[in-house]
Amino acid sequence: MATEECPKSYITAESLAWVEEFQVWKRLGYPRVEEMTARQVEAMLVLEAELAEEMRRGQE
Repeated sequence: MATEECPKSYITAESLAWVEEFQVWKRLGYPRVEEMTARQVEAMLVLEAELAEEMRRGQE
């Protein structure tokens, strides 16, 4: 078996959509949590944690 791509760097279209939605919300402000689905809230929390970790690593 062989691959032309690194599987760790592969991102799905759905994942890219979450990242783009996160970027918009960061720039324009978050909607109220009550207006979001549970899946949206979870995605935003995960992306927020990842962003904080990247920022922390950049300051080391």
